[in-house]
Amino acid sequence: MGEHGHYQEILNDLNPQHRALRAAIPEVYQGFNALSKAAFAPGALDTKTKELIALAIGVVDECDGCIASHARSAVRAGASRQEAAEAIGVAFLMQGGPATIYGSRAYTAFCEFADAEEQRDR
Repeated sequence: MGEHGHYQEILNDLNPQHRALRAAIPEVYQGFNALSKAAFAPGALDTKTKELIALAIGVVDECDGCIASHARSAVRAGASRQEAAEAIGVAFLMQGGPATIYGSRAYTAFCEFADAEEQRDR
C-alpha cells in the first residue's frame, strides 16, 4: 500500500472535496467544527471514550470516512486495540450482521493508524 495505508488514503481523498464545499458554505463548516470541538472536549467522558463512540457510530452508519477519521482520532487520544475492538463489538449488538463488515473495516483502520503511531514513536 505504499507509504500510507488504505484508511489514510480515504482521508486524503476526502480532504480536497471538503475544501471545495467548505469554500462554498464556510459558516456551516464553522458551526460544524465548533460542534465537533465541543462534543469531543473532555468532560464526564474523556475524549478517548467519545472517539470510540464515534468510531462505533461510523460502523453502524457504514461510513468509511467516519471510520477512518475516528479510528485515527481514537489512536491519537490513546485508545488501545482492545478498547477499539470492544467498542466495535457494541456496534455489532446494535446493528447486527452489517456491522460485522464495517466493524472489520473499523478495526483494520484503527490498527493501521495505531501501527503508524507506533512507527512514529520509534
